[in-house]
Amino acid sequence: MIQLRGHHLLCMLGFRGMGYSKEFVEHMKNVYNQLRIEPQTEVLIVTGPDELCHYFPDNQCYHCEDKNVADRDQQILVKLGLHSGQKLAWQSVESRIRQHMHPSDIAVLCSTCSWRSYGVCEEGVQRIKEGYSLLPLPKKSV
Repeated sequence: MIQLRGHHLLCMLGFRGMGYSKEFVEHMKNVYNQLRIEPQTEVLIVTGPDELCHYFPDNQCYHCEDKNVADRDQQILVKLGLHSGQKLAWQSVESRIRQHMHPSDIAVLCSTCSWRSYGVCEEGVQRIKEGYSLLPLPKKSV
């Protein structure tokens, strides 16, 4: 089972191999690939820092407990009809995204995210809306 907070459900859609540090990227890649290859993997929705936050580098400003990040998590969970403590398969998360989200929602829900400018999360939502799943990662990380 993989523990993810609200906004990381959407971060999975936009992950293309970029991240805060080599260790963070490697862990994110492992989680991403497990969800991509085994979409029946169970996800536990958590409040606050999750297993991705555990790999956030010590030499950067830790934002995983910031109020605006927690607010973003909650807004995303409400949008998807999910709640903390809920367990569901990743494919069910994708189904919720397909039913309840549009690419334009990223601009509102993730307005303060530093990664938003890349546009990959909107692309990820669009991909899910079209009935696809997570993309295979590029051979070399960006």
